[in-house]
Amino acid sequence: MSSAAGRLDVARVRGLFPALSDGYVHADGPAGSLVPENVAHAVGSVMRMPIAPRGGVFPASGRAEALVTGARAAVADLVGGRPGGVVLGPNMTSLTYAVARALARTWRPGDEIVLSRLDHDANVRPWVQAAAATGVQVRWAEVDIETGELPAWQYAELLTRRTRLVAVTAASSALGTRPDVAGIAAQAHAVGALVYVDAVHAAPHVFLDQASLGADFVAVSAHKWCGPHVGAVVADPDVLEYLRPDKLLPAPNRVPDRFETGSPPYELYAGVSAAVDHLAGLCAEAAGSRRDRLRASMAAVARHEGGLFDWLDQALRAMRHVQVLGEPERCTPTLSFTVAGMRPRQVAAELARDGICAWDGDFYARELFDALGVNDDGGAVRLGLMHYNTADEVGRIVDAVAGLRPR
Repeated sequence: MSSAAGRLDVARVRGLFPALSDGYVHADGPAGSLVPENVAHAVGSVMRMPIAPRGGVFPASGRAEALVTGARAAVADLVGGRPGGVVLGPNMTSLTYAVARALARTWRPGDEIVLSRLDHDANVRPWVQAAAATGVQVRWAEVDIETGELPAWQYAELLTRRTRLVAVTAASSALGTRPDVAGIAAQAHAVGALVYVDAVHAAPHVFLDQASLGADFVAVSAHKWCGPHVGAVVADPDVLEYLRPDKLLPAPNRVPDRFETGSPPYELYAGVSAAVDHLAGLCAEAAGSRRDRLRASMAAVARHEGGLFDWLDQALRAMRHVQVLGEPERCTPTLSFTVAGMRPRQVAAELARDGICAWDGDFYARELFDALGVNDDGGAVRLGLMHYNTADEVGRIVDAVAGLRPR
């Protein structure tokens, strides 16, 4: 495909990933993406140079400061936030627990929070547990089990003047569903609630803009968009100012540093910056700032992945022995399915024998899969495409699924 037309040159892109030399079809992107050479090089380069903790008066310390500053700027460009509001940490789950504990200190018994059955448990359990510890009521937004949609209209009935937080996903990593986050956020803000958006699964597939989402907090994980295992939560620095997280006494009290505990993995922060640069460079002829190039590249990614996914989705739905879960109107290139007469683990094993990487289980979407009634049978099988997948690979997947039969 020609990048001159704003499309992805997938052959060029695949050449950036040494891991693709194993010959497998990597359709397991929702669990974690492959890493391009520039990210591996960035991490390795930092590990070969003198690095010391931040705050010193010598060059090795200055390098560490520059790596933190660079990672914050990169994540801010990715989501359309402000670098001073980027909190870095080991993963999205740990950071969400930290934010939940800090926010819960501002709640009072009788307050309410609204969660969604569509979400990954990392955007559910930290809030449920914080609510239980503070006497706060949890209210649930339900999923349409036929379509996999999260109807925004129901929030009018769920939100009250006692609502303090609405947590919702920008995209389901199980069904691909992309709910109307902006519409939900507008309703939440009308009653004075904060909005925490899990954009972990959305980030590799769509151009994110914190303001357009209406998100007070946006959570992402670099290993889902070709980076290392680093998480980030992005908020307006003014929102972070009134929160008091647990921290060590000598640790910095400024925002966002006071939310970051322990010694940072500086080498991985270099990988975060390199991963955002990778995304920004996917459309080879994109120009302008990194944010501008991200906009162009993510549009090219959406076109490439969308064409492949339409084929995959329609092909699987046409198979009589396959049931695809849900049918959302807007989605990422991700689906979950079951096969008649076979447990999900059997299906995943057969696909692996055909050289296809696919996950089985509930994918931490426990509330969703309980609602869909598939957890008792081992969950489902998930396929998720990335910008390095090809039409030939989708053909291999379709042929392999078509040939699945109980043994």
